[in-house]
Amino acid sequence: MTSTAQKEGRPCPGRPARTWDAAFTAVPRSLFLPDLMWAHDLATNTSRPVSRTADPDGWAAAAAADIPIVTQWDDGRHHGEQPGSVPTSSASQPSVVAAMLEHLDVRAGQRVLEVGTGTGWNSALLSHRLGDANVVTVEIDPDVTARARTVLHEAGYRPTVVCGDGAAGWAPGAPYDRIVATCALRDIPHAWIRQARPGALILTPWGTHYSNLDALLRLEVDDDGATASGRFLEPVEFMKLRSQRLTWPEPPGGGGTLAEGSTTTMPPEHGRHAAFTFLMGLLLDGVTHAVQPHDDGARTLWLYSLTEPAWSATTFRDGEREHQVRQYGARRLWEEFETAYAWWTAAGRPGLARIGLTVTPDGQRLWLDDPAQLLPR
Repeated sequence: MTSTAQKEGRPCPGRPARTWDAAFTAVPRSLFLPDLMWAHDLATNTSRPVSRTADPDGWAAAAAADIPIVTQWDDGRHHGEQPGSVPTSSASQPSVVAAMLEHLDVRAGQRVLEVGTGTGWNSALLSHRLGDANVVTVEIDPDVTARARTVLHEAGYRPTVVCGDGAAGWAPGAPYDRIVATCALRDIPHAWIRQARPGALILTPWGTHYSNLDALLRLEVDDDGATASGRFLEPVEFMKLRSQRLTWPEPPGGGGTLAEGSTTTMPPEHGRHAAFTFLMGLLLDGVTHAVQPHDDGARTLWLYSLTEPAWSATTFRDGEREHQVRQYGARRLWEEFETAYAWWTAAGRPGLARIGLTVTPDGQRLWLDDPAQLLPR
């Protein structure tokens, strides 16, 4: 889920007409939404129930709005009208769908693998443009799969709909010219590269366990068919691939853990700039974080190790030069954070446009400006 500035089926003001406008007009999102859904407010990060039966006008307005729509909570265990604990399936914001389809750069006759069928709307847009025979879509949730297949057929589209783990791709439909994920990844499955043609594009939200923030990543498969490389395009935030979700670490040693104290003069940039938070996640391997606000306006940055029992807590107060640091464990998380911050500053405070990722059979590596210049991790 994320936001840009386009209404469903209409180009952004001041921008040239998009090549997908005809598909958006022919395939409205409303055809794929359930009778009970939850409209997501990006400003407050809250969701409210909308029922087509109880409020048909409100339902239609939400369906046409440039907002994400939650369609499932808690992997389907949730029941009732009020929101559940964790959103686990959705219809993405139309402007984001349009932007991703533009970045996918499909051409007539190409075959596309979509990972994350969801409501089926994106699959229908692809089928409208490329034809049913050229679209394969994979969804891990059986109930979501069954509903998407039904509404796709009702809308007149019959792509290949597979219930399975999208991390494995779908080899029977390979090779693919384009692979697109509508969920966020932390590791790119090499199966996708093996199932893609040389020169194929892979488009996916990608991020680290450091935060929920993602960035849209576009990779091109090399001629060797074993490697793919590319750059980050723009910030987004999507639900995570189920097998790659974050499992929060247990607090080490319980509430009585003895922590060491110190101070820092680092400026309190964290939590104020999404790009900075995303980039720190690239530099701090095996770390997640949380920002705790306090009643007096201060905020504490918590760092937790995902590899061993260790944490740090740094409390920032505006107007103060020194900030209090507490940390525990053999892994010195605050020192790692300061080292990462110093590298980022020395490198000219790079943003997403300078960062890229390469995937090989041995794993993935991040780089700055050039694949040979690896990020320190």
